[in-house]
Parts: sequence; structure tokens; C-alpha cells
Amino acid sequence: MAMLCHLLTIFTGFIAPLIIWLIKKDTSPFVDHHGREALNFQFTVFIVMMALSFITFILMFILVGVLLIPVIFALGILVLVAEIMACVAANKGEWYRYPFSFRIL
Repeated sequence: MAMLCHLLTIFTGFIAPLIIWLIKKDTSPFVDHHGREALNFQFTVFIVMMALSFITFILMFILVGVLLIPVIFALGILVLVAEIMACVAANKGEWYRYPFSFRIL
């Protein structure tokens, strides 16, 4: 279940980890940790992507925003790599923490 918290974020965003975490948080500390990490990372990615998209949109009017579009794509690839690394770590039974993630939950 811990691996699914990270794996399903690729397809469903924060919805699947939220459901798994809410169901299993009281029965398994391992799933609680990984569900919380997956949700915190998804919230962080959402906040950063919205801020970066807003800045890109504003800077489009002076034609500098076009240079930030590759940054958004690169960030998306880095997010995908981090989610796969977390999924592999959870599958091995390791406790994983995402780097550069706000600890909201």
C-alpha cells in the first residue's frame, strides 16, 4: 500500500494517496509515513507549479516568460523521477523522504 501511495500519484495526483492514507494511517505506521510524504510532495509540487505558471504568464507580456516554459517541463520530469524513486524505496521497505518538500501534514 505504501508503494501505491507514490505510484498512483503519477496517474491521479493527490487523490489516491489521500484515500490510501485516510484508510490505512491508523493501522500501519509505514503506510502513514509514505502516504503523508506523498501528499506533502504533491502539495509542494502544486504550489510551486502554480507559482511558476503565474510568473511565466505575467512575464509573457514582456516575452521573457517564454524562457521559463522549459523550466516547467524540466520540473515535471524531476517530479516524475522523485516519485519513481520513492515508489522503489517503499517497495524495498525503506522509509523515504522527498527532498525539498514542505511538511504540511
